[in-house]
Amino acid sequence: MRLLSFSLLGALLAYVFYTAGPFVQRTLRVLGAFRSYPDGASIKGEVVLIADTIHCEDVHYHGPSETLFTACEDNAETRFKWFPPLANFDDPELGSRSQGSIHVVDPKVTMKSQRLTFENFDGPFITHGIDVISDDERRAGEAVYVFAVNHVPEVQASGQKGPHARSRLEVFHHVIGSSSIKHLRSIWHPLIRTPNDIFVQNPTSIYVTNDHHYRFHGMMRTLEDMYFPARWTEVVHIQLDSLVAAEPTSGVEAKIASPKLHNSNGLGHGRSKDEVLISSCVSGILHIGRVEADGSGNITIIHSVELDHIADNPSYFSDPYATPDDDRSGYLEAGLSRAIDLASTHRDPNGNDPVMVTYVKPVAGGLWEKRILLEDDGTTIRSASAAVLVALDPAQDAQAGGRKAWLFTTGFMSKSMIAVKVDL
Repeated sequence: MRLLSFSLLGALLAYVFYTAGPFVQRTLRVLGAFRSYPDGASIKGEVVLIADTIHCEDVHYHGPSETLFTACEDNAETRFKWFPPLANFDDPELGSRSQGSIHVVDPKVTMKSQRLTFENFDGPFITHGIDVISDDERRAGEAVYVFAVNHVPEVQASGQKGPHARSRLEVFHHVIGSSSIKHLRSIWHPLIRTPNDIFVQNPTSIYVTNDHHYRFHGMMRTLEDMYFPARWTEVVHIQLDSLVAAEPTSGVEAKIASPKLHNSNGLGHGRSKDEVLISSCVSGILHIGRVEADGSGNITIIHSVELDHIADNPSYFSDPYATPDDDRSGYLEAGLSRAIDLASTHRDPNGNDPVMVTYVKPVAGGLWEKRILLEDDGTTIRSASAAVLVALDPAQDAQAGGRKAWLFTTGFMSKSMIAVKVDL
């Protein structure tokens, strides 16, 4: 009987290992549990630091104007004392006094950032994800709409700030080449609970991710991060009746647009107007989806690509020099390569967070080519949450050999955005 009991126990342990083993291995790989960086494991080669880009979570390349857009916290103190996406609610008063900014960066000539002056906007602005689309009522490359997540603290009836956030979205309009950006309206709806990033289909039809079901620190929030089958988050579709409104709730309709996802995070534009990129952050998955053409606003996931690090804000690089025989277009995902350390570093201004950026391309047979374009021990750039490629003209860069591009990478705790010349 005792021998039988041991046999049954052995069978049970073997079953658990067989079923849970691959899941545990993938979890540890994505979180970087066994990934280490020896001294000097930082980026080699040509690196440009973009000045005045402190704690810029997201970056977008607007092709018609050949301009980068990013939203930055500016104040190095704020992110470590008030950042709801990392369940940091330590100082809502500081959050209520802080105003980040929107910057434009010239990625081809000066490599310099210009901080835009706000028009019609003087409230707190705790920056996170953004999206940028052309104003189709203007000539191509003349003006854009910028949509941005804003994690403002809630305000009690007494006027006291906090203890938590009442996150909302902001809508701005910018004329390319000008030094200012005009605020049009704020957007709030009960379904916008933990907004992370934005996908703008058109100025009145937008999508936003909720990155957590549980807002606050605790066992359940830890569980939903670490347990990849915990598909408790979603993408919300928001329909506006106007781009001008006095109240954030005016003319706002919202519904769940996607199937439940694990830790839905970054959003990005893909190969066509209806292709939407969605990141499941901690599980390290890039989802490639489609906005349905039936007018429902629903999103259907077509492909899911597993990465070896957490996945933050995705982007798509459309090769402007592609030929029928040589197309370097592909998807980019940026993330932390040792996310397992984040619990102890996200409140530490002197912490270190190594990064990885992966370049993903479809190949024959439904497979995916995955190549690390950038890896750094956190010395050159601390944290990476978004990356875009800006191609170099092969004719003008012929002396360098091969096809090259500038890779712009930024992070939610990075001291500055960086540009690195990479091989495509």
